[in-house]
Amino acid sequence: MRSSFLSESPCDEQHIHGFNPQSWLQVERGKLPKSSYSPSSIESLIKIAEPPVVPLYKPLDYVEVLSRIHEELEQCVPSERPGLYLIQSQVFRGLGEAKLRQRSLHSAWRCATTVHEKIVFGAWLRYEKRGEDIISDVLASCRKCCKEFGPLDVASEMPKGDFEILGSCDIGTSSKVSPVVTFQIRDGKVTCNRCKIASLSIPFWSMLNGPFTESQLDLVDLSENGISLEGMRAVSEFSCTYSLEDLPLETLLEILVFANTFCCDRLKDACDRKLASFVSSRQDAVELMALAFEENAPVLAASCLQVFLQELPDCLNDEHVVSLFLSATEQQQCIMVGHASFLLYCLLSEVAMNIDPRTEATVCLSEKLVQLAVTPTQKQIAFHQLGCIRLLRKEYNEAEHQFSVAFSAGHVYSIAGLARIAGTRGRKGLAYEKLSSVITSSVPLGWMYMERSLYSEGDKKLGDLDKATELDPTLTYPYMYRAASLMRKKDARLALEEINRLLGFKLALECLELRICLYLALEDYKSAICDIHAILTLSPEYRMLEGRVAASKIGTLLGAHVEQWNTAECWLQLYERWSSVDDIGSLSVIYRMLESDAAKGVLYFRQSLLLLRLNCPEAAMRSLQLARQHAATEHERLVYEGWLLYDTGHCEEALQKAEESISIQRSFEAFFLKAYVLADSGVDPSYSATVISLLEDALKCPSDRLRKGQALNNLGGVYVDCEKLDAAADCYTSALKIRHTRAHQGLARVHFLRNNRDAAYEEMTKLIEKAKNNASAYEKRSEYCEREQTMTDLQIVTQLDPLRVYPYRYRAAVLMDSHKEKEAIAELTRAIAFKADLHLLHLRAAFHEHIGDVPSALRDCRAALSLDPNHQEMLELQKRVNSQEP
Repeated sequence: MRSSFLSESPCDEQHIHGFNPQSWLQVERGKLPKSSYSPSSIESLIKIAEPPVVPLYKPLDYVEVLSRIHEELEQCVPSERPGLYLIQSQVFRGLGEAKLRQRSLHSAWRCATTVHEKIVFGAWLRYEKRGEDIISDVLASCRKCCKEFGPLDVASEMPKGDFEILGSCDIGTSSKVSPVVTFQIRDGKVTCNRCKIASLSIPFWSMLNGPFTESQLDLVDLSENGISLEGMRAVSEFSCTYSLEDLPLETLLEILVFANTFCCDRLKDACDRKLASFVSSRQDAVELMALAFEENAPVLAASCLQVFLQELPDCLNDEHVVSLFLSATEQQQCIMVGHASFLLYCLLSEVAMNIDPRTEATVCLSEKLVQLAVTPTQKQIAFHQLGCIRLLRKEYNEAEHQFSVAFSAGHVYSIAGLARIAGTRGRKGLAYEKLSSVITSSVPLGWMYMERSLYSEGDKKLGDLDKATELDPTLTYPYMYRAASLMRKKDARLALEEINRLLGFKLALECLELRICLYLALEDYKSAICDIHAILTLSPEYRMLEGRVAASKIGTLLGAHVEQWNTAECWLQLYERWSSVDDIGSLSVIYRMLESDAAKGVLYFRQSLLLLRLNCPEAAMRSLQLARQHAATEHERLVYEGWLLYDTGHCEEALQKAEESISIQRSFEAFFLKAYVLADSGVDPSYSATVISLLEDALKCPSDRLRKGQALNNLGGVYVDCEKLDAAADCYTSALKIRHTRAHQGLARVHFLRNNRDAAYEEMTKLIEKAKNNASAYEKRSEYCEREQTMTDLQIVTQLDPLRVYPYRYRAAVLMDSHKEKEAIAELTRAIAFKADLHLLHLRAAFHEHIGDVPSALRDCRAALSLDPNHQEMLELQKRVNSQEP
């Protein structure tokens, strides 16, 4: 779900080398406008909203924070680890690293020391993976149950208390006290063993054996104590066996109250655990949670909580559930979630914000989080989050207070909120000064200049935006503002170039929307509808023009102004765009085909492949699920299920699906799936022969040229790995004959391995000329030229896609070889500021070690191990650096 913070504004902040002369670097693998336009008409169409102040934890130096967390994880007691992993996950969330965030939450779940932590983190992971619910069904068809993060048996997981057995049951033959006692329950009687009943609690022992009238009586009236005859019989039985039989809910509730009244802790615990089994629905949980609070029944309360959290986000639309969370006192929170209250309300407030950050419930849940924040980091997270919510609700005084507390606690990013409030009150000069103060007093970051640009005009504003892009090229607002400004100056070509700079490496919906507006202003409807289709593929419910119009509606209107294609023409267009590595164009053609009566399963599958290439894994998963849903045959459905399983890490089950599909019908996709999974998961060299055989079988089956080109390309790669260069060259050449453009890269590799670097360079040049998205081609070509040309190619790579890390590493290695240590470290630091990457951190750690800066080397090692705790080379480097520490 798109966060409402981001949907309010079109400025979402989310979203090898063979020859290597350096010893530091390891080997790795339109349409013309029909009419003129005026600035006023453009102004009505193109409106760039201010970037939102996002409710994320964004420390000034995330490397330092990750390093400190990693160090604490190495030294802390087990009970502190889940909380540390939560903070780590918040850092990754602020960096936009969804997979790393999920891994941190998984680590927290795995090392949880209490049932409550297991429940909270398990629910959090289910919420994060809610788009993958279908995987459980697919796994079930493989006779494998996906129990991870599923409901716990709370009663058995909760630790049992150490209950003392009171007194002795030896009454003696001379005692005048009867060994039995009868309890009168209105019209009935229950006879019990006096000593057994007395041993249940101190009050019972005192009543039956102490200086009280009842201790001399054989009949005691308990009619006014709220227990039924059946309940008292169960108590009597429990006093002898210490276990409760299966009883009706009403009877158990009576016994729970009775146990609390007479302080029968063992009886209460047994009853609490029995009651937990009655929580089977949200309504049950609502009713029983109130009782759990009243009677201090932690097992029942935890079971109710689990039911609520398993139904996130839907349960937060239930006012009864929300009321329970909001009204819970400190004692009730302890009953419900033990000492994990901050974890719980951190989850609840995040989910509530994703639903609607403006609601009163969201505010109240965030206020609860603020109340529970204890450590400085917790306060930074909680107060900044509440400040963002208050700002969105235009509650400026409250927001100012929250941001001030967060800033004072050390969250410098909260200054953006304080500046925004000052600007809203007409004090732009003060807002500018606040941000200038932060820029001069710390290592400047891109967001600081972007925020300061909001409070200036003209060249000063553009200068700050350029600086913001220089420091953090992933920020979308600067590109959008510059593009809109150029369009207002009637320079459409430069405006499109500017927004394309970002869309070349970051498929941001708000930037696609702006480009659509630029195309509309130019009356280039063909290009506009292409981007509309891309938006609708990524987010079918997307609304444009400040949320006023559904993107699908604009697509329908534009459809009347573009050429319509029949099915054959669509396939030709798809083939053309796929061959030119035009992924957005290919998405548009597939979208058109899906609107017809074409075979939708195949098309959704192709769509998923493109989305993976565009680094949109969630949308790709959705398309793959739709492919499965629309599969025309059983064997086709099995293939799509195999890909679903493979993409979620279930390789063995994916192979099983491929084999099932082949057993029904030998098909290209089934053989290709099996070959792909084996090639990716097999370390045994003998797998190569099997993969070759499978790909050859795939090529014998009917398929279109797009897929056969991919199979030939993959087959060529396997032959290269087996050092069969002639066979590899034949495969790549055959793939190129059917216009599988990416085969140029494979053929270049063959030329290089034959010691023909010039031919390899020329081959990659052909790919660069043909491919619309060619940053990776420039990077690969840099392997096959002299250092000066390599530096030129890699500079182009950085311009086209600043998120590709290899160029920074190469340049840093060259600088290090030239004994320019500071410049080399600065080159890596420049990229690390906006890209959390293990290889960048690894290389910088090695540089720091080389110049004798042990603390900095150790810091980078620990931060890198936060990204991949099992990275063997990083572990070895850390061990070596640790040995140098004084």
